[in-house]
Amino acid sequence: MFNKKIDIIMPNYNKSEFLRKAINSVLSQSYKNWKLYIIDDHSSDDSSKILKKYRKNKKIKIFFLNKNKGPSFCRNLGLKKSNSNFIAFLDSDDYWKKNKLKNQIKFMIKNNYSFTFTDYIPLLQTKKYKRILNRTNIVNTFTFESFIKNSSINTSTMIIERKYLKNLKFRKLDLLEDYIFKCELMKKTKIKFKKLSDASAIYRIIEKSRSSKKISNIYNLWKLNKNYNKLSLIQNLSSLLFISLNSFKKYGLK
Repeated sequence: MFNKKIDIIMPNYNKSEFLRKAINSVLSQSYKNWKLYIIDDHSSDDSSKILKKYRKNKKIKIFFLNKNKGPSFCRNLGLKKSNSNFIAFLDSDDYWKKNKLKNQIKFMIKNNYSFTFTDYIPLLQTKKYKRILNRTNIVNTFTFESFIKNSSINTSTMIIERKYLKNLKFRKLDLLEDYIFKCELMKKTKIKFKKLSDASAIYRIIEKSRSSKKISNIYNLWKLNKNYNKLSLIQNLSSLLFISLNSFKKYGLK
């Protein structure tokens, strides 16, 4: 009953340092009915060398782009190439706990949910050390209104029923393309969704990009909420206030 096939979409660009960990976390899943689609976005590091070692695995499909096209293109290509009724996403610098797929798909089928996501563990990564960060202000019940104030649905924790993605694509944006995707998913569909409290994924925060992105992310959120979400001035200010308080504490937006 719970043996539904799940297609996993993993974009990669120059994440060779973390790529094996991400792939192996899929291979070690206790739930075995899955297929992994990896789209390498014309990486210039050792990613291609690493990925070629997985080519013989029939459960892994690898696509090498001949030009860098960004994460939105990679995820959209993965959606186009995949064919299962359930879609999961995993960024190539993140990784999963071994029961992530099993627990999530079992809950979805048993309780008739078409979209679930879970808590996650932020892992601060520097050249010298790794450190687990504390999670703050976890919201357990989500609506579109609460999401734009919290923005803590991590892409690497999501599983979505494909039928709700037919008219949705990841937009080509410089930043926060997955934020807009989640907004449109909640606004344009009547999808039934739920947050699971168990942390199923480790979300890696790279130190060199962390501090510089905080201010730019807040500014870009303002523009995206205004242009795409059509929020009023008061709604936008309220959203940014809540998100800023969270963002400046421990971890960046993703």
